[in-house]
Amino acid sequence: MVMHPPPSYCPQGEKRFCRLHKSLYGLKQASRQWYSKLSHVLTLAGFCQSNANHNLFITTMGTMFTAILIYVDDILVIGNNLPTITTLKNHLATAFKIKDLGNLKYFLGIEITRSLAGIFFNQRKYILDILSDASQLGSRPAYFPMEQHLKLNDIDGALVVDPASYRRLVGRLIYLTISHPDIAYTVNLLSHFMHAPREPHQQTAFRLLQYLKTIPSYGLFFSSTYSFQLSAYCDSNWASCPMTQWSTTDFVV
Repeated sequence: MVMHPPPSYCPQGEKRFCRLHKSLYGLKQASRQWYSKLSHVLTLAGFCQSNANHNLFITTMGTMFTAILIYVDDILVIGNNLPTITTLKNHLATAFKIKDLGNLKYFLGIEITRSLAGIFFNQRKYILDILSDASQLGSRPAYFPMEQHLKLNDIDGALVVDPASYRRLVGRLIYLTISHPDIAYTVNLLSHFMHAPREPHQQTAFRLLQYLKTIPSYGLFFSSTYSFQLSAYCDSNWASCPMTQWSTTDFVV
């Protein structure tokens, strides 16, 4: 691969090119090379790449568990053994120039609060940003995600003027379900009409924002005394879709 040299590097009138021997930060090849190098270093440290998410690396030894989540050039380290995490950071420091930012407090719109009782996740700032962008900060609050017995279809109502804004809003709401499983059904319903949203769909989305306005600080709490045991909850609604008469079911683990 070649690149043009910086200005004033070559004498006037000469045309030269630089041949790259390594990837430079900012070039389109840099992110791939960085990921390849980091993956190699983590593999040598005994980590296995997740098949479900290639940005997740995991290692276990007995009851000790350590996970690494990669986002661009940021690394999130999670584990239940502090000496193991310290050893990992020292190993990474031998291969890269790293900066330890301490305990996690904010990551990709998710706020993390730690205490002796446990860890609390919420997306308060993310919710307020959504409300502000949708001009719903001054709207009347609602106490349920959607109206009871509401049946949405792709026929009733006029098409919205700006469908891109609807798609963007629903996309942000999908990300919000990370800490708000209570809105999962409504968001799933709204996502069915991304191709041609109509006024009833947009009004339902705004109603959901009014509900979120009442609970911006709600989130998920993981107790430090809770036993490490998976629990699953399931519910279904028979023939609930007015267009297809299909049933709806989902589960939470």
